[in-house]
Amino acid sequence: MHGRAEAPAAGTVLNALATGVGSAFAIDAVTTVEVDLDDSGAFRGEVAGAPDADTALVERCAELAVAEYGQGGDRDGDEADVGGTVRTDSEVPMAAGLKSSSAAANATVLATLDALGVADDVDREDACRVGVRAARDAGVTVTGAFDDASASMLGGVTVTDNREDELLARDELDRDVLVWTPPERAYSADADVERCRRVAPVADLVADLALDGEFERAMTVNGFAFCAALGFPADPLVEALPDAAGVSLSGTGPSFVAIGERDALSEVREQWNEREGTTWLTTTQTDGTRRT
Repeated sequence: MHGRAEAPAAGTVLNALATGVGSAFAIDAVTTVEVDLDDSGAFRGEVAGAPDADTALVERCAELAVAEYGQGGDRDGDEADVGGTVRTDSEVPMAAGLKSSSAAANATVLATLDALGVADDVDREDACRVGVRAARDAGVTVTGAFDDASASMLGGVTVTDNREDELLARDELDRDVLVWTPPERAYSADADVERCRRVAPVADLVADLALDGEFERAMTVNGFAFCAALGFPADPLVEALPDAAGVSLSGTGPSFVAIGERDALSEVREQWNEREGTTWLTTTQTDGTRRT
């Protein structure tokens, strides 16, 4: 049985490491996953162009999706015997702060549900939580990343309490997006959580701004706070202002994201292009994870 889905990347409004409350917005760059189920009893992950990539997360996503929803599908037999292949192909750079793990998890869960024949019967928030559980099991996240995962699954911009996996708010967000990704990589599981917690008063302010719908101001304040906490230079933020409506370090870095009008972001791009790495223009995404 075959399933296929794609999930968007996301950028940060509020990093959840300080208080457990986080916010993120979906970006129009996708990870595509195909799942083929069989009776092998185990899942095997493959990543296009990266034969040595760690596939524990997508394998765990498929396992949990089958365990949670396998009885509801039209496949005969015990879900304990279900296994298969999970093939991942992504436009989203890994370990760059653009929520590649959340995108891979969401796409895998939905593709597995598609293969089971139950994708239309499962609430998207619940499906998102399956991927979050898998991310915790696989050790790729500190907070559970429900903020990143919910933005990728639902589209638009979300605010969440990652301590309870609770969705506090979701809104549409129609903006152009500029992304700069330096060649370095940073893994969220390696972030200095205690140092991030020291900026909790600022994070509370950012959360209030986000819940009031002031996402651009929120992400800019977040950017300066978490550049300081995580040891990244704030120069890209200063270079983006005042042209960008909002700019931030994304996740635990190293990417930076700016949102605003395309003409204004083109001015920022000229400055960011002088930096080593990759700079690209895209848009926000409101559809979230979808079958393809």
